[in-house]
Amino acid sequence: MLRHEHSIVTLCRVLKVNRSTYYKRFSGKISPRTAENQQLRKTILEIYTTSKKRVGPAKVRRMLLRDYGISISIGRVYRLMSTMHLPKMSTVKPAFKPTEGQTPLKRPNHLKQAFNPPAPNQVWTSDFSYIPIGNKSFVYLCVILDLFSRKIIAWSVSKKIDTALAITTIEKAIQVRNPQDSVLFHTDQGSQYTSFEFRKFLENHSIVQSLSKPGYPWDNAVTEAFFKYMKKEELNRRTFSSLQEVQLACFEYIEGFYNTQRPHGTLDMLTPNEMEDRYFDSH
Repeated sequence: MLRHEHSIVTLCRVLKVNRSTYYKRFSGKISPRTAENQQLRKTILEIYTTSKKRVGPAKVRRMLLRDYGISISIGRVYRLMSTMHLPKMSTVKPAFKPTEGQTPLKRPNHLKQAFNPPAPNQVWTSDFSYIPIGNKSFVYLCVILDLFSRKIIAWSVSKKIDTALAITTIEKAIQVRNPQDSVLFHTDQGSQYTSFEFRKFLENHSIVQSLSKPGYPWDNAVTEAFFKYMKKEELNRRTFSSLQEVQLACFEYIEGFYNTQRPHGTLDMLTPNEMEDRYFDSH
């Protein structure tokens, strides 16, 4: 070989390479940076796999720091993930069941898109989502979200989208949260929320109702965004054949990932649970 017939200095000069590069190439040793990147890729793969391919570079960076004590730049995470050729999260086109028109209830919008209250249990928001099972059927998910932490504080799945489902879900929220002061409860103008039975329930529990303007989904944008994430990261990636399968998927996503593991951009990359823990630790 040339390196045995000529001096290393001569070879490096002719080939126009640094001697350090030459020694690195022929020493057979892995540089500390390369070894570190290899370990980082393993850790990133573990995070990506555990999260079921739901997280991008920003959330991976936060989870590296939170769960492994590893602090690296977002650029480095992006470069590492780019070289890993990770499989993309697959989704299927969601199916929606059209709703019938209704006469808007004249109730004020107290929230007025003030989406960042200073404490938990001041503003709750709620909405429904359709989830297909089989070829022609649906089940319905109702969630209640605390705007302060973006935490899903209660949820229920039913074969019927009715007032009973809305009441069941808010009963869970009251039981879990036990609010000491009046709560503002904001929703769209769905008939489940504007029914006499539901409005009476709110009144009996000193909960103030707030309704979006008809045709303005932005008035309930945070809850709409949650469903967008949940559909993209869980519901639209698979098919369901029973209500029980949907309930299990909702439990795993909401309780096992969204509230507890998923960094939230609006919360400075904290999870909803971390956001509430930080609040209660300081009050």
